[in-house]
Amino acid sequence: MVRSLRVFLSFLISGGLLLAPSAYAQDKQDKKDKSGQAAPQSEKERKNQNKKLLKELDDQYKDWLKVDVAYIITDEERTAFLRLTTNEERESFIENFWNRRNPNPDSVDNEFKEEHYRRIAYANEHYASGIPGWKTDRGRIYIIWGKPDEIESHPSGGAYQRPSEEGGGSTSTYPFERWRYRYLECCGTDVNLEFVDPSGTGEYHLTMDPSEKDALLYVPGAGLTDMEAMGMASKTDRFTRSDGTHLGTSQSATPARMNQFDRLELYAKVQAPPPVKFKDLEAVVTARLVRNQIHFDYRTDFVRVTPETVLVPITVQIPNRQLTFNAKDDVHSAVMNLFGRVSTLTGRTVQTFEDVISRDFPDSLLQQSLAGSSIYQKALPLRPGLYRLDLVIKDVQSGNVGVINTALRVPRYAEDKLESSSLILADQIERVPAKQIGLGQFVLGDSKVRPRMNSEYTTADNMGVYLQVYNLKVDETTHKSDTAIHYSVTRDKEAQPVYQNDQTGKQIGQTGDQITIQGMLALANLAPGKYKFEIQIKDKLANQDLLRSAEFTVKPAAPSPKAAASNSPGR
Repeated sequence: MVRSLRVFLSFLISGGLLLAPSAYAQDKQDKKDKSGQAAPQSEKERKNQNKKLLKELDDQYKDWLKVDVAYIITDEERTAFLRLTTNEERESFIENFWNRRNPNPDSVDNEFKEEHYRRIAYANEHYASGIPGWKTDRGRIYIIWGKPDEIESHPSGGAYQRPSEEGGGSTSTYPFERWRYRYLECCGTDVNLEFVDPSGTGEYHLTMDPSEKDALLYVPGAGLTDMEAMGMASKTDRFTRSDGTHLGTSQSATPARMNQFDRLELYAKVQAPPPVKFKDLEAVVTARLVRNQIHFDYRTDFVRVTPETVLVPITVQIPNRQLTFNAKDDVHSAVMNLFGRVSTLTGRTVQTFEDVISRDFPDSLLQQSLAGSSIYQKALPLRPGLYRLDLVIKDVQSGNVGVINTALRVPRYAEDKLESSSLILADQIERVPAKQIGLGQFVLGDSKVRPRMNSEYTTADNMGVYLQVYNLKVDETTHKSDTAIHYSVTRDKEAQPVYQNDQTGKQIGQTGDQITIQGMLALANLAPGKYKFEIQIKDKLANQDLLRSAEFTVKPAAPSPKAAASNSPGR
């Protein structure tokens, strides 16, 4: 660890030029100038050296560079990482990489890291076409800069009235989107980006030419600008411009942001890694807890973000009867402190989190609430591997403590076969407002998915089902996948399903290499008992199948107070 820190600090001090020996240095000695000093590398030599060093990396570190942080790592950081010689140094570098970007060094949470992986997951779910969403231009901009302040979407193209700066007049367009950011640190205020899908396959790309969306550009006499319609300009003039566009001549002055050099500068800046401020780090002090007076349940689920990063929602549920409530003004309140830590088997801390969980019930609902539970969730981005998970809950009022220490095995998702996230049976699945996408407890992408911890429902309940499917084969021509989905519910020890249904990826509105299956299943027609829910996905193009299942229990619905009174003795 001392060597790792020393290597990282030498990178900070020297601007990325490490003195540590590299595998490349062992194969080829540095060139010397006449004074005997190492001659500075040319850009071409540096790139060739980095390519060779990249080939020597383990796959997990290659994926971290090429996928996880591809858009946010600086050239200096990339060079420094490639010149590290041991995996211990690389792990230390990765930890420091995220800590440097933590907006609040005093916090145990790293908001930047969590937000970064949330954006990757969102891009994969919403911007995939013939390639994963994170590889698309919209995905790249979203990952670097987040959600735009405004989106003007034309998913089907069609009739379009050009603004005066584009020449005015009516035309027809390919599908396109305009994203507007009120402010970006790289580019200032009022940043407008345009994405065009000329192939109609969902493959939107960032364009510097506002005329690229014009579907009638190459049709003689069609889609004329105002000046062309008045005979004051010829459509052929559009193809002799030297500014990289095919815009028609405008009657009004061209705004500065339409200048070719400004457009080129914007195009480059919005795709560059965002600036990083170096931050000091402070040691984290932990205490050993030995009491175990509160018993609670937990579960972990796994949702792929990149080949080398998995989002791990950790859900905790505490029976309210184990909490100590204090009464004030007819309100009963309980407060719990929660601490969580994920560490490697060698003891290195990977992630920590802590939170305060409070519960307040009016006097009239206290007894009813004591029969229920309090549920909490924290989603952590982790790399595949085996970890130790420590969870500690303390009741503030009584001082009672509950502890769970367990192994946490984060799966590695293969890239060449059909894979899926955890199958989550939930008691709540609902869309969240645009401002809450990816934020808060239980939110996966643009949906709130709250797991039913014990998988027990009543006949009056609806059971939520959530599953992400990865690595579907995409047709090279249509840029779409072909997926068949079969659902079934069977009662314990019975072969004949009591419920079946079929869907296609097209029916759920998703045909990329990744789809999200979610919905609610009414249980009113199921008799009380134990059941198994199965979902089978068939990738017709790749001829691959995937089966996921989960067991659940259905109990009789509790009678309403009125019905209970009518059935009581003496009535």
